[in-house]
Amino acid sequence: MADRGTAATGAHAACTGAEDVTWKLEDLVSPPDEAGVDRVLAAVEQRAEAFAAKWRGRIAGLSPAEFREMLTEYESIGEAAGRAESVASLSWCTQSNDPARGALLQKVSERQSALAQKLLFVEIEWPNTPEETAAALISHPDLERWRHWMALARRYKPHLLSEPEEKIVVEKSVTGRQSWIRFFDETMAATLFDWRGVRVPAEVVLRQLYDPDRATRREAAGAMTRGLKEASRTTTYAFNTLLAEKASEDRLRKYPSWISQRNLDNQVEDATVDALVKAVTSRYGVVARYYRLKKRLLGLDELFDYDRYAALPAAERRYSWSEAQDTVLAAYGRFHPEMARIAALFFREGWIDAAVHPGKRGGAFSSSTVPSVHPYILVNFQGTAQDVMTLAHELGHGVHQYLARDRGLLHQNTPLTTAETASIFGETLVFNDLVKKEKDPSVVRSMLVREIESSFATVFRQVAMNRFEDAMHTARRTRGELTTEDFSRLWMESQRAMFEGSVTLTDDYGIWWSYITHFLHVPGYVYAYAFGDLLVRSLYRRYLSSGKDFPERYLAMLAAGGSDWPARIVQPLGVDLADPGFWKEGLDLLEEMVAEAEGLGG
Repeated sequence: MADRGTAATGAHAACTGAEDVTWKLEDLVSPPDEAGVDRVLAAVEQRAEAFAAKWRGRIAGLSPAEFREMLTEYESIGEAAGRAESVASLSWCTQSNDPARGALLQKVSERQSALAQKLLFVEIEWPNTPEETAAALISHPDLERWRHWMALARRYKPHLLSEPEEKIVVEKSVTGRQSWIRFFDETMAATLFDWRGVRVPAEVVLRQLYDPDRATRREAAGAMTRGLKEASRTTTYAFNTLLAEKASEDRLRKYPSWISQRNLDNQVEDATVDALVKAVTSRYGVVARYYRLKKRLLGLDELFDYDRYAALPAAERRYSWSEAQDTVLAAYGRFHPEMARIAALFFREGWIDAAVHPGKRGGAFSSSTVPSVHPYILVNFQGTAQDVMTLAHELGHGVHQYLARDRGLLHQNTPLTTAETASIFGETLVFNDLVKKEKDPSVVRSMLVREIESSFATVFRQVAMNRFEDAMHTARRTRGELTTEDFSRLWMESQRAMFEGSVTLTDDYGIWWSYITHFLHVPGYVYAYAFGDLLVRSLYRRYLSSGKDFPERYLAMLAAGGSDWPARIVQPLGVDLADPGFWKEGLDLLEEMVAEAEGLGG
């Protein structure tokens, strides 16, 4: 599930036409309720029992034909279970304050845990298959469809526990890590903030940080801080518990650092990630250069944390839902008609939930669900230009996931390092399309400023958050439980390093780490945004300079899903991920954008 972290709520936004835009989950399970989910899971559980009875203890001795039969059924069982899991999860995301939906989500999690234990032997026996036997199977033409997964799964051998131990880990995760994450999510969804006499969700307050009026921004920052402080005892404990759980599992599995498992999952070496982080942090001066410009553009003597996203007056364009749809589809269509055709399905067939209301999860994401169905997209649409870009971002994910369905369950999804490629590329297409249409230089400057800020949030801010993650994981492992003040100090250190004095961070800003879900949902996720953004900048430059075949090669890359190593998947587009100059090229392009904004004047 690809996830983007900004959004809104409904009662406080002007009507946009998105108020009744909700998704239809019948394509997953019909009816998409508890009875339908129970029916699907009951059938899946019977199939899993038969699967285990037939194949358990035999993996290392299977012929290529038998291995193919086994993997085909393994994927099919996973698909059916995924339908039920997707219904429960997506339903809960739109109404997380509904106890019945929460109960269904927990019920499915518990049954999925039992199901996973029945199938776990595949993930144990295959990596432990003798090397010569495994090599023969991996290279066999009848198994080409699963070749990458087969090779990838064997890399986890040094980190696997025994089968009984792995079953215990799966069993305990339902009442351990998964429960703590759900508790954190429900806590944040239920936390309301005082905004001008009304108790509202966080997204309503966060949206005010884009307001041109400084007093409004300052007031919003204060409201956000007070609400986060009220919840800080709970969020601090949740962070401490999940950090300790991560440390414990890493120790048991012999991962050398807190980030090692994420890098293995992302199919990149620790050294590659270190090179990315060092390349980005070494260019923090670009951030400082930009925010000094932003201070001049706003006519301020000092730029505070709540001023960073202030809109320039010319940027205040509003969009209806239909205008947002037309804008994205037009930009996609100009790149390749197939992109627009696929994206249009999401609007026409009810694959998007855009309505905003209390209880709905904040932010935005695209869920790939299962290959035999289609992705679903959640956004919180309020009609701002940023909401249009978020829609373009998630539809980029959606197109990617849709095209990769033919790769099957084990290869549909890409590692996080390339998962953000299509989403950011989609944003880039829409942004450049809008810029070409705009005639007013002041509006163009405002649009460029917003694009720079979005890119900085994706590259520099995410790497700064990676530095915060590194600091908090290290501190939790070496010093024990951390206080709220400990987390806040580490947060401020990572943020001050990025701004290099160009932005004055108030003491209130110290608590703003406590609502960021990525830190808990997927530890180590955030650097993938920077990876994806810099990759897209290189790809887009090649698109502008390449022949007409680039869009076809790009769609072929998306259709590959996760069926090969990331470096091989992007290689046909002229990108070498192993080249140290790759990061520099993308960072140079960001600096060029800042220079362009400076040249447009104030």
